[in-house]
Amino acid sequence: MKIPKIRTWRRRTPANVNGVPFDATRMPVEGRPLAAVIASAFSRAGIAMRAHVLRRLLAAVGPLALTVVGGGAFAKYLWQARGSEVPVSLDDAAQATSAQIYDLVRYVEQSDPNVVTQVLAALARDPVAAAAVGASVAAVMIGKMARRSRTRQGG
Repeated sequence: MKIPKIRTWRRRTPANVNGVPFDATRMPVEGRPLAAVIASAFSRAGIAMRAHVLRRLLAAVGPLALTVVGGGAFAKYLWQARGSEVPVSLDDAAQATSAQIYDLVRYVEQSDPNVVTQVLAALARDPVAAAAVGASVAAVMIGKMARRSRTRQGG
């Protein structure tokens, strides 16, 4: 009897698609997924804003996801999972990569879209991040607010 080989498969994440490192800043502005817009703004924002954004995103993630999302880069926050605030040092915020933030935002976008809206609002208020990604953050934010107001009006 022939026993099939067990293949190890490589997960196709934004960090390793076709062997090319992921960089959200190189994606074309039009058609960018929301996670790419936030990852791009995150990578160009000041260190204090990066820590704030990472703190907000990690607070919305459960313990299991912390060990998986971003290749396990956020597993060290496991003990603070589901707390009201996750303490993020400036060093941790500086070391977070664009690909890790992309994965984290994609997860949070599916589990709690309101958190992503709050993060977008914070990034839109940061002049460095807003200038770095141009109008894409503002355009996404305006679109989300318009959809929300239509939903509330019943239209």
